[in-house]
Amino acid sequence: MRRSIIGPIAAIAAAGLVLAGCSSDGDDEPADDVTTSATGGSDDGGGGDVAAGCEDYADYGTHEGAAVELYGTISGVEADQLAESIVPFEDCTGIDVTYNGSDEFETEINIRVEGGNAPDLAIVPQPGLLQRVVGTGAVVAAPEAVAANVDEFWSEDWKNYGTVGTTFYAAPLMASVKGWVWYSPSEFEEKGYEVPTTWDEMMSLTETMAETGGEGANYKPWCIGFESGTATGWPGTDWIEDLVLRQHGPEAYDAWVAGDLEFTSDEIRQSFESFGEIALDSDYVNGGLGDSGSIVDTAFQEAGLEILNDSCSLHHQASFYEAQWPEGTNVAEDGDIWAFLTPNINADDPAAVTGGGEFVAAFNEEEPTQALQAFLSSDTWANERVSIGGVISANNGLDPANASSPIGQESIQILQGEDTIFRFDASDLMPAQVGSSAFWTSINDYVSGTPLDTVLSDIDNAWP
Repeated sequence: MRRSIIGPIAAIAAAGLVLAGCSSDGDDEPADDVTTSATGGSDDGGGGDVAAGCEDYADYGTHEGAAVELYGTISGVEADQLAESIVPFEDCTGIDVTYNGSDEFETEINIRVEGGNAPDLAIVPQPGLLQRVVGTGAVVAAPEAVAANVDEFWSEDWKNYGTVGTTFYAAPLMASVKGWVWYSPSEFEEKGYEVPTTWDEMMSLTETMAETGGEGANYKPWCIGFESGTATGWPGTDWIEDLVLRQHGPEAYDAWVAGDLEFTSDEIRQSFESFGEIALDSDYVNGGLGDSGSIVDTAFQEAGLEILNDSCSLHHQASFYEAQWPEGTNVAEDGDIWAFLTPNINADDPAAVTGGGEFVAAFNEEEPTQALQAFLSSDTWANERVSIGGVISANNGLDPANASSPIGQESIQILQGEDTIFRFDASDLMPAQVGSSAFWTSINDYVSGTPLDTVLSDIDNAWP
């Protein structure tokens, strides 16, 4: 799952951005929506020669006076940056794009569809939710231009995540790479620690840290936080997903997601137990925060900051956690903070990563809607958006150098790697009763002391 982080990132002001406190239309819009509108106009009056600077937008046509609503969960600085990335498209096509963001998207999108007030386009944050929205019958199949872009710029796996049944509906948008382990390079240098290349090496490093690490009485090697409001627990599911993919491979991972490999199976049990070797060991967690029981009550945004307080040394979290480090923190291989990927089981195993992403679905076949949908699936948009900062994409037409940070650049290269085994966040692919309910709550129970047999059985019993 990809979660918005409200962190100390300076907002990038975009010319033509106007923030308004209400939605563009309809009484079904939630009152607390963040509405971001970026408006531009074409210089050529619609038709005729392509205006200077609009060569990359010529295929989208000119649609003077047209308006398109884009609806999603993105908020804050990311919403401003999204709007900024669309300004050139608006200027060259004459389409007025209004982005409405809501943290109640999962509920409100159904209300809007049922009320006949569906947006033109929606940025859907999970494949499982996309399937449910498609199930309303309101989503239209992606047009040929979108399909062509996805065939050219995205892997078959990514296209499959936007496909329901045999129909392709939604192109991927942004992405994240999960499983980074954040640490302090200066501490590693001072203590003579080496970045581990296997899971066993990481466990040996953890043991060494526990014996000879920090000076403070509250120091522990790991700091972990699961708290995320109503979504508390999802950071724990990320640990299990990383382990299942690395320990048992993509075939077992896919069978697990499909419900064919039960949580009570030997494979999934092993992955929980491997996580428990860290999370349930009072010598290993929870640096500066408490014992294992503190994991559930510690906000995921805050847990890793204990590295800067010398209370812990390691924190497992996705690439987007980079935004959480305080202003002035040098995130670099020789800086204040850096990260390595959760190691594979064997050093010579192929690169295996889990991650998340979003998908753009349309609710009508109008030309302006299709034009924006095609633009958002293009390499032009991917490079424009990533250049603004703060996000990455798995679009193969994206130049990694455009990422705003070394971690972002490395994450893009991982996603683009021909030999990389990538699997989408399992909890986002499972039925909602499991992935975003029982799995979340049961991983909380596990670190709070509930026996593993009960934890695994409870999740299996939630399958529809």
